[in-house]
Amino acid sequence: MAKKDFLLQGFTAQTHFAAVEWLFLCPDIERVILSVAFVNHGGVGLISTNIEQIAQIVEVFAGIRNDITSKQGLEHLLNLGAAVNVVDTGGMRIIFHPKIYYARGKHYARVIVGSANMTLGGLNNNIEASIILDLDLTDTSDAELASDIETAFDGITSEYPDHVKRIFTHEELTKLHIEGRLLDETTSSPPHAVSTTSSSQTDGLANIKLKVPPILRRTVNRTSAPPPDKSKQAATSTRSQTPTGVKFALVWQSKPLTERDLNIPSGANTHSTGSINLDKGLLDEEVDHRHYFRDEVFQALNWNQPQKPTIVDAVAKFSLIVKGLNHGEFDLRVKHTTSTNTKTYKQHNAMSRLSWGVAKAHVAHRDLIGRTLSLYRDEDDQTRFVLEID
Repeated sequence: MAKKDFLLQGFTAQTHFAAVEWLFLCPDIERVILSVAFVNHGGVGLISTNIEQIAQIVEVFAGIRNDITSKQGLEHLLNLGAAVNVVDTGGMRIIFHPKIYYARGKHYARVIVGSANMTLGGLNNNIEASIILDLDLTDTSDAELASDIETAFDGITSEYPDHVKRIFTHEELTKLHIEGRLLDETTSSPPHAVSTTSSSQTDGLANIKLKVPPILRRTVNRTSAPPPDKSKQAATSTRSQTPTGVKFALVWQSKPLTERDLNIPSGANTHSTGSINLDKGLLDEEVDHRHYFRDEVFQALNWNQPQKPTIVDAVAKFSLIVKGLNHGEFDLRVKHTTSTNTKTYKQHNAMSRLSWGVAKAHVAHRDLIGRTLSLYRDEDDQTRFVLEID
């Protein structure tokens, strides 16, 4: 007789990450099926150790052509040695959406069926729910359920050979990405705003405090972009809104925002600087943030030396999206300190900063404390950026 449990991630301290780890501990494990709509690098990374130990018996079914499943996520699975199958329905109106984690041993099987994808959100950060079953294969009904699950997934490859395909090489994933069927986590579409607003105020609603600490997504490694095409910049210089259909690179994410970052000091120990430091944030360890912003992120801007010989500045266009609302586009100034012999530089502090300027009224709100600021760059016009606070 199956043992049953209910998992409500977020509103309780339970996580799908822990549940999947339990699933991989099924006694005398012989087969694993992981079926999800969405896969990304962060999600695979959470359970990579579990997969790697028994990769030869792990089979993954992942939806593609959904603008979420990424080349990096499937590459990670392939590198771990798992059997990777992609499911492409041939259009966007119908997507492959089952979220089932299944493991079978000699006498027992474990199943998680619910809403959790193989992403950081699905396995840890989001509010997700699933039913968990611990099956006893000596029980006829339990054995039949396990058999039904395996038979169903074994059948879809042969029944839908054009839509369910096994991936063997990285070249195949690259081809899927070129065809637009896999997301590249180093470049993405602009952050989606649910609406626009002319108000500088927010709704005042703070981020929900769940019982599961969020796992922050680090910026995926990317090579430096080539110098921008000046003709493209000129052709697009009249845009006033965040463009659609344009590829953006996520170039930086902050750690949880503070009063100082948002210029809302509340006491004697904090003061309004009018700017936010562009520091290490969530960049990978090998990235030197002291040079990264001037030499890579903002390398296409026209830099000036206004007054001090060790400070240069430049102006760029930034669209601002706060809690899903597009507040418009602002001309904001970026400053960079060039000296490398100062205490600030030697202590690996921030050498670049973004002045909020007229956008300050849109960000200086207490309900934004603790949120994350993401910086995206338009890869067609590298003088335009998107700032997203969520």
